[in-house]
Amino acid sequence: MKKERSVYLESGGRRSVLSIPIVLSANLGARVGERGRSRMSEARARLLDTASGLFYSEGLHSVGVERIIAAAQVTRATMYRHFPGKDDLVVAYLTQADESIRAQVEAVRRENPSPVDVVRAVGRAIADSIRGPGFRGCAFLNAAAEYPDPAHPVHRAVLAHRQWFLDTVTDILADVGDTDPAPAARHFVMLRDGAMAAGCLTDPDPICETFLLGIEGLLDARERTRREPVT
Repeated sequence: MKKERSVYLESGGRRSVLSIPIVLSANLGARVGERGRSRMSEARARLLDTASGLFYSEGLHSVGVERIIAAAQVTRATMYRHFPGKDDLVVAYLTQADESIRAQVEAVRRENPSPVDVVRAVGRAIADSIRGPGFRGCAFLNAAAEYPDPAHPVHRAVLAHRQWFLDTVTDILADVGDTDPAPAARHFVMLRDGAMAAGCLTDPDPICETFLLGIEGLLDARERTRREPVT
């Protein structure tokens, strides 16, 4: 069972909202030490929620550990009990974002039996996020720009997410058309990256319109391969 936790952050006089899916267990488990575990779990969630909002709205390097501790209202000992270092917290932030996106895509695939509808629904979800309040671009592209070392755990987390997304789009497009879906999937990801980058710089409406038109062009090209024999 899931519910949404909304985290409110004040920045530059603007209030932004970050909704994070929280998984609730139906199993109450053993009562011994339950209250202590509950407090630790709540503190970890508060740390991660607070850090996620700050990281996304202000950047990874610009937000220090002391500020996160103060905003989350926890002690330094609590912080380092759950996250040995800031990099661990950044990776946890990206992991949470990755899990949320995976869940959204899987939900779209369950709800739409047609692969064409799945592609369109994923595109609309991306466009909706770009139009949303407080949009600051792609969390993963932003993180890669701040952590360019390919061997760094943060950069590896970015690459893992992007590989999953490319593989997923490739798998979906394989059911649309009869030719190799890999080029179309790479095209989709590039359209998405461009829309994410441009959408936080100017009016997002024409950006999203162009992005969705690009997806329609990809789908049309894929579907033509079923109507036209490949020579």
